[in-house]
Amino acid sequence: MRKAISGVDRADVERFVERGRRAVGLRGEVNVLLARNAEIRRLNRDFRRQDKPTDVLSFPAVTGGVAGDIAISADIARSNARQLGHSTTEEVKVLIVHGLLHLAGYDHENDSGQMRRKEDRLRRSLGLPGALIARTQRAPRKAGSR
Repeated sequence: MRKAISGVDRADVERFVERGRRAVGLRGEVNVLLARNAEIRRLNRDFRRQDKPTDVLSFPAVTGGVAGDIAISADIARSNARQLGHSTTEEVKVLIVHGLLHLAGYDHENDSGQMRRKEDRLRRSLGLPGALIARTQRAPRKAGSR
C-alpha cells in the first residue's frame, strides 16, 4: 500500500489480500496499490485508454510467482464507503475481491453473470458488504469501474 488511508490498517488489508487470494484460488503474490485519483486516472489512461479515475484496476502478471497487481483509488473507496454506510476498510476489501477475480480471469463485461455470482458468494463468505458488480448494475457510478 502506497497511500495511507485514515482508518485503514495496512496489516489488516495485507492479511485480507492473502485470505482473498486463497478464496479465489490464485497462486502467486498479489500486490495492492492504494493511490490518489490522479495516479489511478493516469494508470487508467495509460492501460485502458480511459482518461478518468476509476475505483479498481487489475493487472495480471506476465511472469511466474506473481498473480498480478491491483490498483485502488483511495479517494473513491473513501467516498463509496461514506455513501454506502460502511467503513473504508470494508470498501477497500470489496474492491480487492473484485480485483482478485479479474486477476483470476473473470470478466463481468462478457461472462453472462458468472463473475457477479462468484463475487456475491465470496463477499458473503468473507463477511463483506454488497458486491461491486451488483451495486454498479443497480445505479450508475460517477467514477466508472475497471
